[in-house]
Amino acid sequence: MIFDRELISNGNPMEKIVGFSRAVRVGPFISVGGTAPVGADGKTVGVGDVGAQTRQCIEIIKQALEQAGSGLHDVVRTRVILTNIDDWKAAIDVRKEYFVDVRPVDTIMAVDRFVNPEWLVELEADAIIGGWGGAG
Repeated sequence: MIFDRELISNGNPMEKIVGFSRAVRVGPFISVGGTAPVGADGKTVGVGDVGAQTRQCIEIIKQALEQAGSGLHDVVRTRVILTNIDDWKAAIDVRKEYFVDVRPVDTIMAVDRFVNPEWLVELEADAIIGGWGGAG
């Protein structure tokens, strides 16, 4: 079976500079890369507030999935990446609001820092479009 490949952009100028896409859809499979808490103005959303930053990341992921013909309901895996592992509960409380019924698998991990020191969290997601092959 041969699948088409679609690159999903959210207009971030770094996509062309660094050579990445916000998301890539190959057939029914969608991967959304590390998503930072950045607003449309390019500034960090929720400086100092891991919950607000987590919400912004998920909203960006949601937009990317919708561009790819999917949505949060198709998510099968999330990764929550924090700079302070002690913030896990605040991040997961927000994640839970979006995924309580979908219940994708999840990984929570910590890193030393992100490119922007204001970022406390990044999220990644993988989705598979349900009903692919006619309903796509």
